[in-house]
Amino acid sequence: MKRHGNFLALLAAGVAFGAVYPALAGDYFIGVGLTLLMWIALTQSWTVLSGMTGYISLGHAVFFGLGAYVMVLGWSEKLPLLVTIPLAGLVAGLLALLVGAPCLRVRGPYFVILTFGLAEFVKFVVVSVEAGLGKAGRLLFATPSLETLFYIMLALAAAAVALCYGVRRSRFGAGLRAIREDETAAQTLGIPVTRFKLTAYVLSAIIPGMVGAVMMLRSTYFEPLQVFNPITPFTIVPMAIIGGSDDAPGPLLGAAFLVILSELLWANAPELYMVILGALLVAFVLFLPEGLWGRIQKLRRRRAA
Repeated sequence: MKRHGNFLALLAAGVAFGAVYPALAGDYFIGVGLTLLMWIALTQSWTVLSGMTGYISLGHAVFFGLGAYVMVLGWSEKLPLLVTIPLAGLVAGLLALLVGAPCLRVRGPYFVILTFGLAEFVKFVVVSVEAGLGKAGRLLFATPSLETLFYIMLALAAAAVALCYGVRRSRFGAGLRAIREDETAAQTLGIPVTRFKLTAYVLSAIIPGMVGAVMMLRSTYFEPLQVFNPITPFTIVPMAIIGGSDDAPGPLLGAAFLVILSELLWANAPELYMVILGALLVAFVLFLPEGLWGRIQKLRRRRAA
């Protein structure tokens, strides 16, 4: 119980610091902070499904891109942000609900390939729709300021951390982890496996939809091949691996570590960025498979013993 209170206090302190951060930083560092919050939100939402059930998904690009497309359409219709951003999350969640049942019938590498294929399929559907409308790309004018987007993303990141933390400590989260350990045994014990997996899939899709909508306002230019970029899930997975565990602190540490490292590498060794990043990922998999948070937990247990 004390540990839970400590983490919640740290989360509240982080949100409080984020609230005053734009007043202390310039535009560059606000942009870095916005990027960090984006990856925190995406990695936490990914953990709700993949970290807890073991179903590794590469489908976050489709929810991110779909949310961005909803924002483009809503912005052209002059819908208020308080309507468009939740709508983007709702549309992403509805897509997950529609495709989740057939997708979650397969496991292992088949699920990985299927989610990646789904993202590519939706991307080219949007490309076809835009081509049919005669649109080669869309510009968004008079978008909110960088500070406004930072505060919205701060709220989404805090919501994603709270979601992951809450699910991890609920009976629902215990059921998801039982599915990860042995799905057949979990079903034998009476856990509604199909419903739990589908619920986790929908929950993991809502935040990325809203994040994509906010980042669309940041980029101000919509191009389907860019917003449905497969680099998005391929960045989330290393962050989750580096952070480790199926609990909220792990993805938080992984996202912070990789974003800060990326900024340093781009500034000092841009030509070696991908080489160093790949070497680090291999090193973590081989020598630190439990990730940063897992190693911290192991050291805590060793000290207590």
